[in-house]
Amino acid sequence: MYMTIKETAEYLEVPKEYLHHLILHNKIRTVHDGDQYLINKDQFQSHMEQMEKYRRIIQEYLSEPLPEDPDVKDED
Repeated sequence: MYMTIKETAEYLEVPKEYLHHLILHNKIRTVHDGDQYLINKDQFQSHMEQMEKYRRIIQEYLSEPLPEDPDVKDED
């Protein structure tokens, strides 16, 4: 499935300008139909899997309760 730059930016959650930069430096594969660049969605599959993995790791980390500090002295 091919997407426009705007659709790809929304899918990857990055600015459109960043995608333009990647296209100009041949970092992602595109097809130019004379009017616009079209980007194949499948080339980002491993990227999206990694992002989802990192999101899960961060959520797990943030949901862990803070341990009590044994060095805290109660001055009451």
